[in-house]
Amino acid sequence: MTGQTVTRAQLSEAVYQEVGLSRNESAELVESVLNQIADALAQGEMVKISSFGSFSVRSKSKRIGRNPKTGTEVPINPRRVLVFRASHVLKDQINGSLAKPRSGRTGGA
Repeated sequence: MTGQTVTRAQLSEAVYQEVGLSRNESAELVESVLNQIADALAQGEMVKISSFGSFSVRSKSKRIGRNPKTGTEVPINPRRVLVFRASHVLKDQINGSLAKPRSGRTGGA
């Protein structure tokens, strides 16, 4: 892993470079898209982005967990968690860099 993180500023700069909006308009566009996604998820809606993946919120019920240090039982309160499921297109794109195409050889001795 490279340890690199893509930031809002970098996304805005990419929109500026690719679309040709002003830097301020690009930043506003990125912010608007992220706000729309966050608002939909906060309302419990699923967000699907074609060829990228889907975001959804899952409810987890109250349960008993254990403190790994002490082994003491601890109640875990109910909560909602964000789930991301990558599309096959995205998975293939990510794994494509691992599977280098072979040269025309068929193997053998």
